[in-house]
Amino acid sequence: MTASAGAHGAAAAGGTRHRLAVVSSHPIQYHAPWYQQLARHPELDLHVFFCRRATPQQQADAGFGVDFEWDVPLLEGYAHSFLDDGAVDQRLATFDVVLVNGWQEQRLRDAIRACWRRGVPVMVRGDSHLREPRPWWKKAAKELPYRWALGRMNACLAAGTWSRDYFLHYGVPAERVFIVPHMVAESWFAARVPELERRRGELRRQWSLAGQGTVLLYAGKLIPKKRPLDLLRAVQKAAASASFELLMAGDGPLRPECERVVAEHRLPVRFTGFLNQSQMASAYVASDVLVLPSDGGETWGLVVNEAMSCSRPALVSDRVGCGPDLVVPGRTGEIFPLGDVSALAALIQRYAGDESMLQKMGRQAKARAAAFSQAPAVEGVVRAVSSIVGEAARR
Repeated sequence: MTASAGAHGAAAAGGTRHRLAVVSSHPIQYHAPWYQQLARHPELDLHVFFCRRATPQQQADAGFGVDFEWDVPLLEGYAHSFLDDGAVDQRLATFDVVLVNGWQEQRLRDAIRACWRRGVPVMVRGDSHLREPRPWWKKAAKELPYRWALGRMNACLAAGTWSRDYFLHYGVPAERVFIVPHMVAESWFAARVPELERRRGELRRQWSLAGQGTVLLYAGKLIPKKRPLDLLRAVQKAAASASFELLMAGDGPLRPECERVVAEHRLPVRFTGFLNQSQMASAYVASDVLVLPSDGGETWGLVVNEAMSCSRPALVSDRVGCGPDLVVPGRTGEIFPLGDVSALAALIQRYAGDESMLQKMGRQAKARAAAFSQAPAVEGVVRAVSSIVGEAARR
C-alpha cells in the first residue's frame, strides 16, 4: 500500500465521505487523471486497487509493437495498491461502494463475486455495445448469464449512448444506469496546444511532412481491429484527385504490411513509430483531421477525445463506439460505413485542402468533447455512489 493510502482511514473515520474502492486491471494512462479528480472530490474517499502491473513486454504483447513504459505519471495523486496477495474479500469489505472497471479479466470477476459474498454494494463500468456482429449462438449463450449478473449490480456505469443501450438490453433498470463518459486529460492537452500550434511547421518537418497542406492522422496500434489497411486503400483512391498527406502514429504487427503497401503504391504517408503519451499532442497539432477506421472491437476510441481536445475533427467508421456521442456529421467530423474504402476516400477528397472548414469543425469538436471530459465523468460516479448509499439507508 502507498503512503498516501493512509488518508483513507482518516477520512473514513470522519464519516463525512463515501468510501469508494475502484478495482482496475492495471494502471492505464487514460484513467489516472480520472482517479486524481475522484480523489479530490469532497464527497469521496477513494482507494484504487490494481490487479496487476503491466510490464514493458506486456505492453508490446498488447499490440503496441514495442516494449515501453508510459512517460506520464500513472500512480500519482490518489491512494492505490496492488492486489498481489489475492486477499480480495478482506480488502474490499470495508468500503461503502466498490466500482469494478470491466469484467473481462478473471480477477475483476473475482472482485465482483467478493462484493456479493460480503454484501458490499458493487457497480460495474463498461463500454461494450451491441453493434459488433456476433454469431447467434454466442448472443444466445450470453443472454441469461448477463441478465443475471448485471441484474445483481447496484449500478452500471455506461461510457456513452451505445454502452447505455447495452446495459438496458440486458435488463438493467434505467434508473440504475449512469453515464460516466470516457475522457482524457483535456486540461493537459489544452495547456500544450497553443505553444505547439506556434511550432506546427517545425513539428511537420520533424516527420518529413510538407509545411502546408492537409495532413490526416492515424493514431493507434497497427492491429487488425483498427483496420489501418482500409485507410491506406482509401488514401490510394483519394490521392488520384486530391493533395494531402497521412501521418501514421503507432506501431504493431501490421506495420510491415502497411509499409509494403505505402512503398508499392508510393502513397503520401509518413510513419512515426510508437509515440508515448506525452508526444501525442504534437501529432494532433501537426495534423488537421483524425481518421479512425476501426471495427466494432473499438468500443470507444479515446484518440477521438484527444484529437477533439486539440481542436481536430474526426472521420470514424460507423462501428466506432464514440461515434454517436462525439461525431456530429458535418460539424465535428464524419461517419462512414465500416470497410467502405470508397466512402472514406470520398470524405478525404471532400476535406483535403479545405482548411477553413476543418478549422471550423475543429472548434466545434473541441466544444463537443467538453461534454465527455473529466468533470462529467467524476459527477457520474458521485451520482451513482450517492444513489446506492441513499438506497441502502432507506432500506
